[in-house]
Amino acid sequence: MTKEQPEGARESGRAEARRWGAHGERRVGLVGTGYISEYHGRALRLIPGVRLVAVCDRARSRAETFAKDFGVPAVYASLDEMLADANLDAVHVLTPPDAHHAPSARAVDAGVAVLVEKPMATSTADCDALEAIARRRGIPLGVAHNFLFAEPYEKLRADLQANVYGALDYVGITWHRPLGQLTGGPFDAWMLKTPTNILFEIGPHPISMLLDLVGIPDEIGVFPSDDIVLPTGVAFQRRWHIYARRDRTVVDLNLGFGRGFAEHSVHVRGATGGATADLERNTYVRHQHVPRDMDFDRYAMLRNEARQMVVQGKRTLFDYVASKVRPSPRGNPYGYSITRAVESFYASRSEELDRRISAAMGRDVIALCERIRDLTPPVSSPVAVAVPPSPVTATAPAKVLVLGATGFIGKEVVRELLGRGTSTRVLVRSAGKLPRELVAGGLQVVSGDLASPTDLDGALEGVECVVHLARANVKTWADYQKHEIEMTRQVAERAVARGVHRFIYTGTIDSYYAGPGSGTITEATPLDPQIEQRNLYARAKAASETLLVRMHREQALPLVILRPGIVIGRGGSPAHWGVGMWQYDSVCQVWGKGDNKLPLVLVGDVARGILAAIDAPDDIHGDSFNLIGDPILSANEYLDELERQAGVKIQRYHPPILAFYAESMFKWVIKVAVRHPDRIMPTYRDWVSRTQMGRFDCSKAKRVLGWRPESDRARLVEEGIVAALPAW
Repeated sequence: MTKEQPEGARESGRAEARRWGAHGERRVGLVGTGYISEYHGRALRLIPGVRLVAVCDRARSRAETFAKDFGVPAVYASLDEMLADANLDAVHVLTPPDAHHAPSARAVDAGVAVLVEKPMATSTADCDALEAIARRRGIPLGVAHNFLFAEPYEKLRADLQANVYGALDYVGITWHRPLGQLTGGPFDAWMLKTPTNILFEIGPHPISMLLDLVGIPDEIGVFPSDDIVLPTGVAFQRRWHIYARRDRTVVDLNLGFGRGFAEHSVHVRGATGGATADLERNTYVRHQHVPRDMDFDRYAMLRNEARQMVVQGKRTLFDYVASKVRPSPRGNPYGYSITRAVESFYASRSEELDRRISAAMGRDVIALCERIRDLTPPVSSPVAVAVPPSPVTATAPAKVLVLGATGFIGKEVVRELLGRGTSTRVLVRSAGKLPRELVAGGLQVVSGDLASPTDLDGALEGVECVVHLARANVKTWADYQKHEIEMTRQVAERAVARGVHRFIYTGTIDSYYAGPGSGTITEATPLDPQIEQRNLYARAKAASETLLVRMHREQALPLVILRPGIVIGRGGSPAHWGVGMWQYDSVCQVWGKGDNKLPLVLVGDVARGILAAIDAPDDIHGDSFNLIGDPILSANEYLDELERQAGVKIQRYHPPILAFYAESMFKWVIKVAVRHPDRIMPTYRDWVSRTQMGRFDCSKAKRVLGWRPESDRARLVEEGIVAALPAW
């Protein structure tokens, strides 16, 4: 008996274990409500006899948002509380890898079945300990290796089991998928803390396939390359080639984490044929001869393969469209693989699970990860691997508090402030998203949540100026009202109560109408008078400005509003949506003809404009300033420079704005038909405003703030495009 678990809870756990094999509804709880939890939540909705009744997360506000979206009745801040109160049959552990073992062990020992996201744990010792508890308690313990349930992979697996291709002599597994954390952080995430942690975070996906197809290798070779050094000072290797052999079967496992064309596939070659399961594009293609002479055979094979791809491509598109009309697990191939894995877990009537999600497979995967790790050569980077510096906590007054400091503009503002010796404080959820040089430069870091009045008050203590750059990453108007507008109100009210000398708020030029006929836009130009017809972000920013201006009049909020243009430069993506719609880094649908000059501005110039507003005299309170550089590049010229500087060819399209609008209207009609909660009627006005046909006059910022944005084309290209390429 563990110290934390009283005898009554143990007896309750035994009762739950007996219920696992019984008929009736199974009550499920989730531990962790990060992005993967949404897929598990949707999967559980589709499985008969299973109901999601509780969620648990240290960040209670995040858990409450998830519970609201999925109709979950109970929210907890601790696993022990959830286990004691929710009467669960099963728990899904969806925490980061280094936090898999403890909650899994706690739940299994309480007599609750566990499905843990891959990896099972971060060491074979922890895997063995979990298996031992599960065996002793007679409790199902599963590991969600979801790609083993992807439809193309299952077709490949079935053909191999039927010996369609004869004895295998080659398996090629490719994982070339950009890892967003390499550019956006958090850089202190577990997978980035050592060069080999990525093997345990992403590695289980392809490694579980290797084990499922050929078993434990007899021989392994490990060849990492493409070293970089993260902002924390820790090395990361973006490419891994792992060679393996089992008997006469050779396996090539290729991992790539840099930006580029996404590929995720499994190719096999046997004595009588081959096949490719393309998980990225959701196709499975057989490569087999036909009874024809060689030249006719080639033609027939290619035609058969093309037919297979066309049929499956149409099926994938149909499934996606159908899922918008009626909820279906097949609408998203990735989500479908998770649903199939979860279904397999609940299809079990005992602790005996499908081998693919069994604890034994989970343990074998980690054992092979450890074997690969131990064979990995030392990091070859000339920069020494360093331990990230500890953030400086807020122990003394600071002149400036920056909110949104982990964002594109926020990092540059902090860099400029520290560069001139200004005492600066930030309030962040994760210090790991801050570059190493900022943390090491004496920055005061308050770890907390902007939604917490206590955390906000602590961050505001002794501050003279607040720079509010934070923005909400939400989708519905209700969420914008709660997390953008009301959050801004709360920050401003606390700033007034604390006697802050200046409150700088960053709006957006998107709140103006900038389509045909907009003419010259200055600070005297009102925000779009038909703002209710604009996108939610533009509306929310305009609403925030309105309430702040009212607080300036009624509560003496020392307000200054800044509206940056299309911000480019280091730390940002050259595939900027101010230029056009980028579904992929190589495909841009330009807003309109793309011949008018865009309101571009360098991120460094925006940061220096904010610093100028910090230093300006008090007579600017209640005023607003647009921060946009001189008109230099059109969208087409921007793309020309991007192609030249990056050495790539961008697929460039110029659909009429009416086409964008028509497509959005079609999607809206579908959402209305199915009563989708995010159904927002699009407007032509919003789409045409993206062309940025208006001309912005920023002479006021230059005159009053002494602001001097870059006006030289060569320098704009160098600092705006070339400087952004390394992360791209």
